Amino acid sequence: MTTDRPGRAGDPWQRRWTWDRRVSPRWLLVGHTGTPQYPDEDALALCADIDGLFIDLPPRPRERFTLLGCTPDGALASILDSVTTGTAGSERAWLGDLRVSARRDDPATGGGWMGEELLDVTVLAHRPSQTSPGCVDVELEGLVGGYDRTDGVDRPGDVTGFVLSGPDDTRCGVCVDVTGVFRERAEPLVPHVVLVGCRPEPSLLAAIAAVPQSTKAGLRRRRVSAQVGAVAADGSVVWLVNGMVSGTIVSSVPSALGDGLLDVTIASDACEPCPAGTRGILDLWFTGRPIEPNLWARYDRTLRHEWAGVALAHHRSDVPDQPAGTVFDLDGRFVTDIEGFYCAIGEAINGPGGYFGWNLGALDDCLGGKWGARAPFRLVWHDSAVAGEHLVAGYDRHRYAPAVTLDYLLQMFAEHDVEVELR
Repeated sequence: MTTDRPGRAGDPWQRRWTWDRRVSPRWLLVGHTGTPQYPDEDALALCADIDGLFIDLPPRPRERFTLLGCTPDGALASILDSVTTGTAGSERAWLGDLRVSARRDDPATGGGWMGEELLDVTVLAHRPSQTSPGCVDVELEGLVGGYDRTDGVDRPGDVTGFVLSGPDDTRCGVCVDVTGVFRERAEPLVPHVVLVGCRPEPSLLAAIAAVPQSTKAGLRRRRVSAQVGAVAADGSVVWLVNGMVSGTIVSSVPSALGDGLLDVTIASDACEPCPAGTRGILDLWFTGRPIEPNLWARYDRTLRHEWAGVALAHHRSDVPDQPAGTVFDLDGRFVTDIEGFYCAIGEAINGPGGYFGWNLGALDDCLGGKWGARAPFRLVWHDSAVAGEHLVAGYDRHRYAPAVTLDYLLQMFAEHDVEVELR
């Protein structure tokens, strides 16, 4: 059954969800079925579990690219020159991030193509071009930037050549073509998701009823696209920041968890699952917000980021900021990475399990007010030497971006009239 909060019955995220079973509902799906042009978002199902939503994948494999007919410039030219003169000792040399885009007068630019980002690039080799005299073909290794590793990358139409650039649009040359970048969307990394102990709402029941239909219309009716919410012990629910169930229903069977419940199998669309440890983090919020500080410190960088995402989902926007001039204490003992900083400042401002940004853009928003603190305020950063040792300049291979340094954070605080005392 569902028990609505007065005046909020129309919003599934604002309802309390319960049922009279021996196991508690743990997940709520909110979204739509079918393929409507302008879908309405509504509750689709309560579930005791979702197999395939939380899985640790192997590290993303590095990819190979070739710049064909390349005229190098800037950092790329310097690397190739050092190889040619023998000062590099080997052709393998790290370049960093490289953007591949069209020339400004190219039709592809007018068509809205913004280019593609190649991350953490290493130059493997180069040789005279067989198709463009006076140019070189350059072999690279790295990653294509994107939301996840299953993303497809469309080749722009009418492109007549590519411009190569580094950070801050520094020139790295041009090339006639590039291989290895453009590709079809990959197959799903997790082929199936199973809603275990699922109590479908009417729209999902209709989609399940369409399973025997093999027509195109039947396939469309079986489509599901839903955001996942975590249901707490009191029946309240918060959205899971990166939790999605999207695909086509292929079967349903009675569940062993109780009469009237189903196990529903969905052939997943291509996307990456949440890290397995995210589930354990959500369990810490099951009976209420954590009261012990630094529970996040046990986790690696990936799960510290997930911790901050869970804290964001549980943040209450109706709680007023602390008044200007308030002094906050940041426990810096575990700030060994930028993710740890976001967890630590979230707790410094808003207490255990608190949120105050989980990337630089979000931190900037929080420093503007309405997230627990109003500038000007004072931040006493205890054990700041830990951050001073770890938040240093360089390339951050976890984030595939330049590292966020302690000095950069201090400058950001100063720009927002936040006084920071390093202890």
